[in-house]
Amino acid sequence: MRIALVGAVEGSRVAFDALVEAGMAPSLLVTLADEASARHSDFVDLSGPARAAGASVHLTKNINAPDTIAWLAEGRPDLTLVVGWSQICRAEFRAIAHLGSIGFHPAPLPRFRGRAVIPWTIIANEKETGSTFFRLDEGVDSGPIVMQKLFPVTEDETARSLYEKHKQALREMTPLVVSAIARDNSVGVVQDDSLASYCAKRSAGDGSIDWTQTAESILRLVRAVGDPYPGAFTLDGGSKIFVDQARMFAGRGRYIGLSGQVQAHTGSGFAVLCGDGETIEVTSWRGTKPKVHAKLVSA
Repeated sequence: MRIALVGAVEGSRVAFDALVEAGMAPSLLVTLADEASARHSDFVDLSGPARAAGASVHLTKNINAPDTIAWLAEGRPDLTLVVGWSQICRAEFRAIAHLGSIGFHPAPLPRFRGRAVIPWTIIANEKETGSTFFRLDEGVDSGPIVMQKLFPVTEDETARSLYEKHKQALREMTPLVVSAIARDNSVGVVQDDSLASYCAKRSAGDGSIDWTQTAESILRLVRAVGDPYPGAFTLDGGSKIFVDQARMFAGRGRYIGLSGQVQAHTGSGFAVLCGDGETIEVTSWRGTKPKVHAKLVSA
């Protein structure tokens, strides 16, 4: 089977390696041109490994560009796999491979369709999530489900730990999906649109900490937008401080002050009062350590 893989992130590399290890090395790879690599904070250059495995490589910024469509059509793939690409694949793309085009989404479809799913999963305080392979159609993450694996979201889940869970699911599922389609190309269960929910796009600026929120909400934000994403941040005067790790420090009433005010320096960092009167301790950060009583603010 001639497989075309489309992707440019850490998960794309996992899917690529899983196919190679299973004796299903992609014949074709479509990935991001270097000048567009900043589009993904988790960008991985797949062109070298792909060429080493004998795959032909096409660099593009737009999966629906005429030259990309023509290159893929000339390569005559039987199946296309889209793992880690942020554009909707239009009908002309989807029509190239006679076995169809399969996408991957780090969510338990039909719930959490859309963008920035890993951060939103943590921010929304979900207790369970999943990885899904599905058939691409004209909608957003709306095609029939080919395979899905569910797993719990822990109380202390971070963007990185959740990303790693999805990577492990990708490692296990990718060869199984290809084998299932090779056996029966009709495989797929139609999604129930009545259960669908949609995640909005996020930008680096959305990591700005609002200290008027509850301590629990702020801690979830810190965990949700950290590595491999840009991170949560606050401002101390004109200086930006990225908060990489934080934890509960003191309950309501222990410190009296303003939301966002630094209440104390600690052995591990500094304590900040939150909107519900509870205090969190910042234990890992990038930037200068603010003075006691400094008022941290949102960007």
